[in-house]
Amino acid sequence: MNRINQKLQEDKKLLSIYFTAGYPGINDTVSIIQDLEKNGVDMIEIGLPFSDPLADGPTIQASSTQALKNGMTTEVLFDQLKDIRKSVNIPLIIMGYFNPMFQYGVEAFCKKCQEIGIDGLIIPDLPVDVYHEKYQTVFEKYGLTNVFLITPQTSDERIRYIDSISNGFIYMVSSASTTGAKVGFGNQQTQYFERIAKMNLDNPQIVGFGISNNQTFTQATQYAKGAIIGSAFVKYVTNESIDSIDKFVKSILN
Repeated sequence: MNRINQKLQEDKKLLSIYFTAGYPGINDTVSIIQDLEKNGVDMIEIGLPFSDPLADGPTIQASSTQALKNGMTTEVLFDQLKDIRKSVNIPLIIMGYFNPMFQYGVEAFCKKCQEIGIDGLIIPDLPVDVYHEKYQTVFEKYGLTNVFLITPQTSDERIRYIDSISNGFIYMVSSASTTGAKVGFGNQQTQYFERIAKMNLDNPQIVGFGISNNQTFTQATQYAKGAIIGSAFVKYVTNESIDSIDKFVKSILN
């Protein structure tokens, strides 16, 4: 069983952290992953930086720009992660845009992910229909979970279609905006969380966008299996350094 599915079966609310590979420093990738696991994070999304990140807010865009300047590429990331499974057990997901994957070769990319122990991919700009028709068999061949995003604007019909071709969790985007930390969720978002929960989908949902502290983590996980924190974590390592990751994780979970 894929590590993601094993983790989803645990009787707890899951904390997933996103960070940009190669940021703040080109060689920080592995130590950040190890520190996050050591401090109780359940799942990690490794951001593969891209020059035109459509869904990312200013914080993650800036980190991607810096990571690219630092020299991060698909090849560099794969090289950094080649021994990651000697020290890390939790699910690892690469989140990025389709262009670098396409340039690398979709099958070659998936094969490399399997070799180094990547469990899944999140590709916001790969349309569900295109994935289903052209790439699903490739992903499945290499044991990779593809995670799809839904938003408050996604129709019930579309959500059920996404649910039918998913085999892990659904990334529930909290609002129709780019990534970024928020103070709290309003009625509109809470109603959206409730509406999706009542659909009784086959795949659990994990909420992303706007989770930044214990309050928003608790609000989001009231209706979902877990929550993803990206911008708030990237901002934290920008301001504080990567040596105090434990304080950040504690602030979310306690």
